[in-house]
Amino acid sequence: MHQPDDDAWLTEHCRAIGDRIRAERLRQNRTQENVYLAAGISRFTLQEIEAGRANPTLKLLLRISRVLDTPLSNLV
Repeated sequence: MHQPDDDAWLTEHCRAIGDRIRAERLRQNRTQENVYLAAGISRFTLQEIEAGRANPTLKLLLRISRVLDTPLSNLV
């Protein structure tokens, strides 16, 4: 059953995941271009994920975690 706060909760968590991905990418001194090309995704997709506006699939998150050489659990 959909609750009124579900959308806010999902938005908050998508932003948190995007923030963690961006932080790890910057910690490694990598550009968005480097990551999206290595992950086989579009620039727009990575930008939307990092901004917390996307709802990435598990497969997409696994690609990004592999490219960043960090466990998926560190990103989610």
